[in-house]
Amino acid sequence: MNVLIIGGTGLISTGITRQAVAAGHDVTVFTRGQTEANLPAAVDRITGDRTEREALERARESLSLDCVIDMVGFDPADVETAIEVFDGCVDQYVFCSTVDVYHRPVETIPIRERAAREPPVSEYGADKAACEDRLFEAYRRDGFPATIIRPWHTYGEGGGIIDTLSSDAYVDRLRRGKPIVVHGDGTSVWGPCHRDDVAAAFVAAVGNPETIGEAYHTTATEPMTWNQYHRRAAAALDAPEPELVHVPTDALRRAVPDRATAVLDHFQFSTVFDTTKAERDLGFRQTVSWEDGVQRTVDRLATDGTIADWDSDPEYDAVVSAWRNATDSFAAALQ
Repeated sequence: MNVLIIGGTGLISTGITRQAVAAGHDVTVFTRGQTEANLPAAVDRITGDRTEREALERARESLSLDCVIDMVGFDPADVETAIEVFDGCVDQYVFCSTVDVYHRPVETIPIRERAAREPPVSEYGADKAACEDRLFEAYRRDGFPATIIRPWHTYGEGGGIIDTLSSDAYVDRLRRGKPIVVHGDGTSVWGPCHRDDVAAAFVAAVGNPETIGEAYHTTATEPMTWNQYHRRAAAALDAPEPELVHVPTDALRRAVPDRATAVLDHFQFSTVFDTTKAERDLGFRQTVSWEDGVQRTVDRLATDGTIADWDSDPEYDAVVSAWRNATDSFAAALQ
């Protein structure tokens, strides 16, 4: 099939592009040309801004398209424009959404595709939900061939390894046995999934009529606690058993609010997503283990020279020291 990927050079979309070519599709990526990516030689490139209707129309008119995969649709107005441009011209429009469309904390676990979305967890989640609404409305009204895929925490080569304080020094801290800050008591559940597994689901959707008008979770099928997350990451890097410093979420919010946004919106909540539909219709599987994925990702970070030294983030150790002092003072006051 002739596939246009709006995006194509990001973390997930690079994997999609490579796997789509390997599956025999003719692939063109539509990007602003600002991000370099090592893509197969067979991939054609179009430079343009997807927020400009004329650019999308030129892409449509220059290609004989079967499928569009939209990886960078964030604004509902831009998605409405894409619907107008590609309606009647493609057999399928695959949209990359997010599990952030769901309200937190969730009412039931595992979360299914029709779970509550109000109030939104973030502005980003609200915008993605609105994008989905436009697509579902177009499908119900005019049969617009939309397929929606909702990833969770996707990581892999070309990206980083996240942590509570979003520190670029996290990997070096692990390797050197430095204290690792963990929100709460570390027992909330998280689920990283390697980009190659997520990308495989997108490629499996292409040309699959069962997926039209449906939404799918492409999320971790083997979630873990945050304590396990850090310990297993350390083991993957042959690092010492990490010293985990547990700090309440509210304390982090007050002390370092600029670094606690992800904790407040996402990390503090236990979420497990039902992937039954994706397994059934897309053959979705989590094949890359956390340990293997961590090693692959860190190897790429090392090659790129982007692993920060542990002492390049002094605020991190200031948080550790301040919390230890506070807990010592708390204990002493009651003795």
